[in-house]
Amino acid sequence: MPLSERLSRNANNNGAPQVASLSMVSQRRENREVRETGEAAAFRELKSEMMEYLLHTLDVAKIESLDPAQVHAKLAAAINEHLQEQDHLVTDADRLRLIEEVKNEILGLGPLEPLLRDDTISDILVNGPHEVYIERDGKLYRTDVVFQDDDHLLNVIGRIVASVGRRIDESSPMVDARLADGSRVNAIIPPLALDGPTLSIRRFGRDPLTIDDLIRNGTLTNEMADFLNIIVRARLNLLVCGGTGSGKTTMLNCLTSFIPHDERVITIEDSAELSLQQPHVVRLETRPPNLEGKGEVTQRDLVRNSLRMRPDRIIVGEVRGAEVIDMLQAMSTGHDGSISTIHANSPRDSLGRLEMMMMFSGFALPERAMRQQIASAINLFIHVARLPDGSRKMVRVSEVTGIEGDTISMQDLFEFVRTGVGPDGKVLGTFRPTGIRSVYSRRLEAAGLHLDSKLFGAR
Repeated sequence: MPLSERLSRNANNNGAPQVASLSMVSQRRENREVRETGEAAAFRELKSEMMEYLLHTLDVAKIESLDPAQVHAKLAAAINEHLQEQDHLVTDADRLRLIEEVKNEILGLGPLEPLLRDDTISDILVNGPHEVYIERDGKLYRTDVVFQDDDHLLNVIGRIVASVGRRIDESSPMVDARLADGSRVNAIIPPLALDGPTLSIRRFGRDPLTIDDLIRNGTLTNEMADFLNIIVRARLNLLVCGGTGSGKTTMLNCLTSFIPHDERVITIEDSAELSLQQPHVVRLETRPPNLEGKGEVTQRDLVRNSLRMRPDRIIVGEVRGAEVIDMLQAMSTGHDGSISTIHANSPRDSLGRLEMMMMFSGFALPERAMRQQIASAINLFIHVARLPDGSRKMVRVSEVTGIEGDTISMQDLFEFVRTGVGPDGKVLGTFRPTGIRSVYSRRLEAAGLHLDSKLFGAR
C-alpha cells in the first residue's frame, strides 16, 4: 500500500496511528543515514589504509613519469593485490572509486581533480575542508566536494606551492602559485584564515580563449577586434583595466595574439599564467623571500632586467606597485607596443591608480610630472567588466589624447550601452562606436596600417 494512503487511513483514526507511522518513517530515515555515514567512514578508513600502503611500497616519483594508462594499471594492480591480502570485500563500484580517489590523492589534488577536469568551471573556491564552491558561466554554485579535515586540505595546498618552489606556513601564511595548466592559485591559512585553510583557483582552461571565442561569446564585436588588431600591430601601448574576475588576463592573452611572430616578447608576472602563441617568448616570474627574508625578486627587478634583454615587447601581467615607474619609462622611451593590466573600474580610475602607485614607489614627483609621464606612455585603455548576469563585456575603449593643464584628456572610441534586463536575467545592450575618429589614425597609416573610417561609424 502506498505510504500516502497508509498515512491517510491513519489520519482518520484519531491521529494517534499517524504519529506512530510518521515516527517509523523518521526512524527508518535515521537508520539509513546512520548506515550511509558508517559506510562513508569505512570507505575513508580503507582509503587511508591504502594510501599508507602504496606510499610505502611504490616509487611515486617513478609512477609520475608514466603515461596515464600505465599509472592507472599499476595502481589498480597494487590496490587489488592489497585488498586480496587483507581479505577486504568491496563492490566493483567501490573498487573503481577507490582506485580513482587514491590516484588523485597520490598524483593529483585529491577531491579537486574532478573539478579540474571540468572545462566549464572557471573558478574553484575552497572555504575550509567542508565547503567548496565553483563558478560556472559567471555564477557561483556549492558542490558536494569535501576534504577529510584541515590537514588533508593543507597537504593539497602544500603540494601545489611546492611544485613552483614556494612555501606556506605560519610564518608565511599567504601565497600565490600556479598549476601545471597555468591556472592561478591563491592560498591563505590560519592564523589569518579563521575558519580553516582557504584555496582559490582561477582556471583558464586547457585551450585558452581566442579573440574569435570572445566575439562568439558577445564580449566584443568584429569591428572592435579589427581595431585592436591594428593598434597592437602598430605598437601602441595598451592598458587593460577592470575589476576582479572581469576577464583582464583573458583579454591580455587575446591581444598578444596580434603580435607579429618575428618579435621577441618578454612576459613578467607574479605567477606565470599567460599563454602566448608566439615562437619567441621569454617568461619571467617573481620570487618571494626565503626563510631568512632574503632572495626576493620583485616585478620591478624583472622590468628593469628585461630592458637589457633586447625586448621588442614587454608584457606585464598586472601592474600593481613600484614597477609602474620603470614600466612607464620603458613605454615612453622606445619600448613601445607594451601591454599590461590594472585593477580599476574605468579608464579614468586607472589614471588615479597609476598616480597612486607612482607616489608609493619612493619617488617624490610633482603631480603634473606624473601625469605627463602617464600621458606620454599609455595610448589606449581597454575596459572589461563582468555584468550582473555573469557575462563579460568590453564596455569601453578609450584613448589618451594628451594633457591639458593638469588634466589628462581622453576620448571614448567604442562603448557598450546597456538597455535593460531580459526575462531570463540576461543583460541587454549593444556595442557601438562613438563616432570619434582615433587621434592615432595618422600614426597607424604611417605604419602602413589602413584604418577604415567606417570602423568608427556615427554617433
